[in-house]
Amino acid sequence: MEIMTPRGPARADVDEGDDARLLLVLTHGSAGGVDAPDLLAVREAALGVGAAVARVTQAFRVAGARAPGSAERQDEAWLAVLGELRARWPGLPLVQGGRSNGARVACRTARAAGAVAVVALAFPLHPPGRPERSRAEELRGAGVDVLVVNGDRDPFGVPDAADATRLVVLPGEGHDLKKRPAEVGEVVADWLTRYLG
Repeated sequence: MEIMTPRGPARADVDEGDDARLLLVLTHGSAGGVDAPDLLAVREAALGVGAAVARVTQAFRVAGARAPGSAERQDEAWLAVLGELRARWPGLPLVQGGRSNGARVACRTARAAGAVAVVALAFPLHPPGRPERSRAEELRGAGVDVLVVNGDRDPFGVPDAADATRLVVLPGEGHDLKKRPAEVGEVVADWLTRYLG
């Protein structure tokens, strides 16, 4: 489905079972798409525990841009998408998340969106080789429960366990989390069960 935002149209690929009890909205990183192996694995696992799942291609990507632009504009467009999706599933608890840059967006907007939790896949703690430019404050500022799933070989760093409600570090995984995506899906599905309405 296409959703108009203040930054142009975004697109949501929606999957739902017969009796959805939670809405999970996921998005991509700044360079990837919604068909990343970890996002697909999370979709499958979430459907299995009773979630409706929307994978959102953000407006900047639909417009053909290679970079998301300012955080303010990206967040504004994201909140518009969430408003439309929540109207389609009124009353369901919302968990939002994404991978990399999408995880940052989810953390920054969680309270404004009314989310009960965030799923942060491959949260980019800092630019590669620049640990002094930490983004940990985005995790701490989410204001809701945050699950972080990172690989121990991620050049963007691994957040501190104190900055998330739960941190899962997968051995041998890099930033793409593509070696064992089913494991990523299982971790997320287990986390989601606490929020099922």
